[in-house]
Parts: sequence; structure tokens; C-alpha cells
Amino acid sequence: MKIIGIIASPRKEGNTAWIVNKILEGAKEQGAETQSWYFSDLDIKPCQSCYGCKKGDRGCIINDDMQKLYGAIEHADALVLGSPVYMGQMSAQAKIFTDRLFARFSPRFSPYFKEENAAKKKLILVFTQGNPDSGMFQLYFDYTKNMFQLLEFDVKEVQVVAGMRNEAAHERKDLHTVMKDIGSSLVSERFPE
Repeated sequence: MKIIGIIASPRKEGNTAWIVNKILEGAKEQGAETQSWYFSDLDIKPCQSCYGCKKGDRGCIINDDMQKLYGAIEHADALVLGSPVYMGQMSAQAKIFTDRLFARFSPRFSPYFKEENAAKKKLILVFTQGNPDSGMFQLYFDYTKNMFQLLEFDVKEVQVVAGMRNEAAHERKDLHTVMKDIGSSLVSERFPE
């Protein structure tokens, strides 16, 4: 099994990066091949809404580092997408990534939908936030989960790690095991209902 982590945070060594990598560590311990992608290392431009991707089989015509991510996603069995919560929603980096998925995946109701291009990848969504109330932005988390399900990702879990302004993720002993268990579950397919 191949699992990629996409760290959609501008901070390479921040809470989101630590959590995504801890999930990947748990998956790796179960035999998965893992790889992390840091947005701070990538040059990815926003979607230009040119529809060049829908003309023939060219895919996205923007020649940037998203091309590397398309290849990684294509060969992955599962993704872990991590984003800090900024202004009550995903980071700008996560939004750019999500918008650029348009070139590869379309909802079933879209005129661009093709069965062979349905995502059909396992997905863990991870959000980190400073506010200690993990349910504060629940409507947005539910919306985001639904959006990825419309693209036919198999969303296994939405993990919200709250209270980051009080204590960094790596200092919270409870998170070490919990995050590794999520990665392990991604490989073994044992998720709580």
C-alpha cells in the first residue's frame, strides 16, 4: 500500500506537518510505503479556470509542481491531507490543491465525469486549529468531507486537532498514539464507526 501525506501548511515544522507525519509513521509501521509533500517546498499556482484540462487528454496545462502531485496521487492508494484552520476553513495552500484536483476528478453529476477518472482513493482529512473547541467549525469540516466524497474519495476519517495555541502537537503525549493509530487503521481498514 502506498500512502502520501500532503501538508498544506506554510510551516514545514508546524503542528500540521507533525500530525500528518505521525499518521504516516503509523502506516509505515504496518508495512505501507509513505511519502510526505510539503507545500512550502512546492510551486503550485491556483487554477486558472481555463478548462484546458477538459480538452482532450492533456490534463492540467499549468506546468508547475502540481504535475508531481498528480503523479503521486495516481500511484497512491490513500492520501492524508493536512491543513491548519485559517479564518474558519482550510488554508490557502489546501484550497489551491483542492481546486487543482478539478483537472483530474469531477463529480458524477458533472459533464466532465469519466468513470476511469473517479478518485476512488482512501482519504484522511486532518485539520489543526488554535481554538480548543473542536466542533467550532464542524459545518465546514462536514462540507469539506462531502466535497471530497462527491469527487469519489473514500473519506475514512476527519480528524480535528484543537487547542494548538495552548500546546504544540508534538508536546501532547496523547496525540503520539492516536495519530499513529489512524495511520495503522488506514492500512488495516479498521476504523471506528
